[in-house]
Amino acid sequence: MPGQRSITEAEKLAEAKLGGMPVRHEQMAVVANIYRAASAVRQHLENSVLREADLTWTSFVVLWVIWVWGESETRHVAEEAGISKGTLTGVSRTLEARHLVRRAGHPSDGRLVLLSLTDEGEELMRRVFPKFNEEEAFVAGQLS
Repeated sequence: MPGQRSITEAEKLAEAKLGGMPVRHEQMAVVANIYRAASAVRQHLENSVLREADLTWTSFVVLWVIWVWGESETRHVAEEAGISKGTLTGVSRTLEARHLVRRAGHPSDGRLVLLSLTDEGEELMRRVFPKFNEEEAFVAGQLS
């Protein structure tokens, strides 16, 4: 069972897979803990704020990028959001269907697509972001 496994066992198995080459345990633990902490924060924000707005983490980040930077090419939104262009295509289509995002062709290059928030998207971000930021403050307030 995955829940029954220990990090020590995993470290020993990794060393064995590497033919006895030493594993940098402390660094491995740091990276694993950063990942776990980020996952816990994301889950907390999804459960405490985003779910009531019917948003995923990724859809919120896409909305935030467009809200902050204004109308932007999809490639720039994907880069700022830290997602692939393919993922952005699916997310932006969902947000467009919810009337939160508007997709438009670039005026001088028909190959490019621009994303902007609709009035509904602007209103949603004005309503959701303060709650999101309050939860960020709550999470960060627990840190020394």
